[in-house]
Amino acid sequence: AKGTMVSTAGSMKIHTKIKSEVTLVIGGGRSGKSSYAQDYALSVCDGTQARAYIATAEPIDDEMKARIAAHQRDRADRFITIEEPLDIARAIQELPPSVEVCIVDCLTVWLGNLLHHRGIPEKRFPEEDALYEVLRHPPCEILLITNETGLGLIPADAESRAFRDLSGWMNQELAEIAGNVIVMVAGLPLALKGKIL
Repeated sequence: AKGTMVSTAGSMKIHTKIKSEVTLVIGGGRSGKSSYAQDYALSVCDGTQARAYIATAEPIDDEMKARIAAHQRDRADRFITIEEPLDIARAIQELPPSVEVCIVDCLTVWLGNLLHHRGIPEKRFPEEDALYEVLRHPPCEILLITNETGLGLIPADAESRAFRDLSGWMNQELAEIAGNVIVMVAGLPLALKGKIL
């Protein structure tokens, strides 16, 4: 069954409950976040049906289409892939029962999608609240990929500043929920909270 580990002692089978945990993997662009999460998922689960990948990017231009195609080639047939640009909470809730580890890549892109489709919210998007609620009781182990957007210059326009602010607030909320928070720099993981996977 999902969320259990079976070990054998002689002719007895012992089922041990595996805790469904949330890990936030945060870092700058090209810091190794996705590769780190994929390597972990591949190392702890046997078979494609045990690993899910919720991809949030929308093919809005040629450059993004090329990025999506590269990510799809990289995942190949090693993951169940779910393309979901807006309703991540529903996508997580509807994961097949066989899934033991799910990667959500990338929450910063997802937030940009919401901003593009809905405009600047008064406080935050209702989809964020729905995601936080699902993450408080995850159906499997969840690895969330997000960018740290607040380390650079102050953006020049209101929409970019709103995006930076919304990203920072989202990341703080996710870090509070997550059991592990790992920052990636130059392909190297550092545990800010919990443990390195």
